Amino acid sequence: MTPSADDIQSLIAGCIKNDRRAQEQLYKLFHNAMAALCMRYAKNMEDATEVMNDGFLKVFKNIQQYEAGKAAISTWIRTIMIHAAIDFLRKKKVNYIDKPLYEEEAGIENEAIQKTDADILLAMIRQLPTATQLVFNLYAIDGFNHVEIASLLDISEGTSRWHVSEARKQLKQLLQTQQLKNE
Repeated sequence: MTPSADDIQSLIAGCIKNDRRAQEQLYKLFHNAMAALCMRYAKNMEDATEVMNDGFLKVFKNIQQYEAGKAAISTWIRTIMIHAAIDFLRKKKVNYIDKPLYEEEAGIENEAIQKTDADILLAMIRQLPTATQLVFNLYAIDGFNHVEIASLLDISEGTSRWHVSEARKQLKQLLQTQQLKNE
């Protein structure tokens, strides 16, 4: 059952007061969606759990800054989780190859993607090099543009474009390999 807007506002008010039950309910309400988001950025479940825990810690520390008129609470939490993932990968010292030259993007057939199970696709994305995986997730899944990605990660727009292109190229190869196995 989806909670009402009043129920969510009540949870937020409880979290602002450091009410542990309200925090637990907010965590449970958004756990599955945020776990899926964190798994897209992490290479394994342990790293995803760490990212999610760091993210929820930031949510609870900063919940008083949430403004309902600017965004839905789910959007606000999602943004914090993405930043937590970026912070986590920075700690791991992800190396962004400076590729200022833009390469032709490799197209991935929509039909191939539609025939591929979401879990298999997620596993393929996890096979990408960490920096390429991060940029691809930000661009293709979370909807950031290259200017925003460059700013978030302190890389050039060309480097961002290269990582997206490289991700598509590698995913296309992985999808082709998967299709051959299924034939």
